[in-house]
Amino acid sequence: MSTQFWALAAEHATHAKRRLLAEGDAYDNARRVPLPGYAGSLVAFGATTAGLVLAGRRQGRTLPERYDLLDVALGGLATHKFSRLLSKASVTSPLRAPFTTFEEAAGSAELNESARGKGLRHTVGELLTCPFCLGQWIGTGYVAGLTLAPRAARTWAALFSVTAVADLLQHLYGRVRTS
Repeated sequence: MSTQFWALAAEHATHAKRRLLAEGDAYDNARRVPLPGYAGSLVAFGATTAGLVLAGRRQGRTLPERYDLLDVALGGLATHKFSRLLSKASVTSPLRAPFTTFEEAAGSAELNESARGKGLRHTVGELLTCPFCLGQWIGTGYVAGLTLAPRAARTWAALFSVTAVADLLQHLYGRVRTS
């Protein structure tokens, strides 16, 4: 691509950032809500989703008309478990540590953390500490996997669904023992 293209793209990006900051000031002049970071997350999510669709098309795959209910149920359970594992588990805290600050233990091998820093670091920290936010990304990956690599996607879903059910049984067992 030409230098002229990149110069024009940089000019548009600068204009978009200025506009977003102005809108952010009108929305929250104390800048407690990092709108530029959230906008970047939305762009990254859209670009990732578009990239997955293009990858499928290059492989000659198309999106299915519908999804099997078992795939949806297993995927939902697995996405829940995997998003909690990434966002809350003490064992995955080294992955979050560059972007978060430890606050306190939350029980059941989970931690409460908050995003730290500014800009990209803070935005990534917010994403990594929010199981609901991560769930969107993980669920997208799973659904894409059902099209691009269905056996691998179903294997992943089965693994984390089994783990989620086992966790539930551990909690139920603990309650029965203490009653």
